[in-house]
Amino acid sequence: MRKKIFEKYGLFVKYSEKKINLENGQELTHRSEEPTNLWWELKEVVKGKNVRIVVYEDEGDGR
Repeated sequence: MRKKIFEKYGLFVKYSEKKINLENGQELTHRSEEPTNLWWELKEVVKGKNVRIVVYEDEGDGR
């Protein structure tokens, strides 16, 4: 039996990337990921449960 336990909309993980020039002339890409409240909420809901997670990318439906 399937039961919906979570449905929310939002940004799951904040991601950023920036280029850094090193003293020796090389370029390094620094990547950063930061979980959002949506990530933490989902983590708590699914903890200890057998779940199926399907993710859809929002294509700007006005939400």
